[in-house]
Amino acid sequence: MQPAELAEYNLDPEGSFLECRGAWTSAGINTISNQLQKFDWPQVTEMVVDGDKISQMDSAGAWLLAKTLAPLKEDGAKINFENFANRYKNLLELVQQYLAEIMAPLEKPPRHNWLYRLGETSYQKYLQADDFLIFIGELAFSMLRQIRYPQRIQWASIINNIYQTGYQALGIIAFLSLLIGVVLAYQMGVQLEVYGANVFIVNLTGIAILREFGPLIASIIVAGRTASSYTAFLGTMKVNEEIDALRTMGISPIDRLVLPRIFGLMIAFPLLTFWSDIFGVIGSMVMAKVTLGIHYHDFMTRFQSEVKLDNYIIGLVKAPVFALVIGAVGCFQGFRVSYSADSVGLQTTKSVVQALFLIIIVDALFSVFFSMAGI
Repeated sequence: MQPAELAEYNLDPEGSFLECRGAWTSAGINTISNQLQKFDWPQVTEMVVDGDKISQMDSAGAWLLAKTLAPLKEDGAKINFENFANRYKNLLELVQQYLAEIMAPLEKPPRHNWLYRLGETSYQKYLQADDFLIFIGELAFSMLRQIRYPQRIQWASIINNIYQTGYQALGIIAFLSLLIGVVLAYQMGVQLEVYGANVFIVNLTGIAILREFGPLIASIIVAGRTASSYTAFLGTMKVNEEIDALRTMGISPIDRLVLPRIFGLMIAFPLLTFWSDIFGVIGSMVMAKVTLGIHYHDFMTRFQSEVKLDNYIIGLVKAPVFALVIGAVGCFQGFRVSYSADSVGLQTTKSVVQALFLIIIVDALFSVFFSMAGI
């Protein structure tokens, strides 16, 4: 920065004449800002501030000058601004008009005890649950309407969502399911080997993967990928006021944006669960061969005879319910985005957490139900 671009000042010995020079801008006042704040002004009854040699002035420079002279005005001194360009004088008058508000200390937010915060959080969760139930009601009504009038179904959008949520997730689900099968077989195999019951690794891993881990691993991956993408997509549309535009044109956002995603996910998710089951079983079979010496043929033979088809069907029954939960939560949080980019990130985080939370609850309810039914 050149010296000519810096703000400068000169005060006469009596303290009654202040000359300002240079660029009183946000970039030019850095050098003199600390000096003026620490300057000990003499006691005067009147001061002339000359701005004839000011080359530039913005709101930052005007604020610094007004803030510097404020103590003198409070002590009763008369401040006269002379030789300022009209635009600079108007800016100074505007800053001085609102200087008290600018300088006022920020109010500290009230601090409440833990009981108040607990009650407030509980109430907010209640309101959110109420809104979610209303959204589920609207979603169910729209589903029934589209089932009654199939010509309204957005088949192209559904196919596109099957590709995005299903096909593109095959790789990561296969890899993680394979690792889960390896881990299960290893952890269970270590214990079974102590009692010489190596062959029961087939029963344990087969039932665990088909009933629980296959659907659960698929749902965790889909919740992380899909629920977040639904929220971000709908939230960005809301920030850009595109959802309001759809409503203005008489188009239901649920029919146009939500149902194709949920239908596509409910179709793709059972297939992803089946895919997860395959690689989970492969992982456990490989680890059973490596650690317990069970040949692949023996593993598959016992798997067919000991692991009932009911376990596989139970896993598939869970799949569309998990898909409905993930899709509903992701779209619901997308509609809750306020008109800011920060809200998009916040609601996206909430959608993943709440989807996983509800999946665990639904899975627990399924376990209780099947246990009571003796399945």
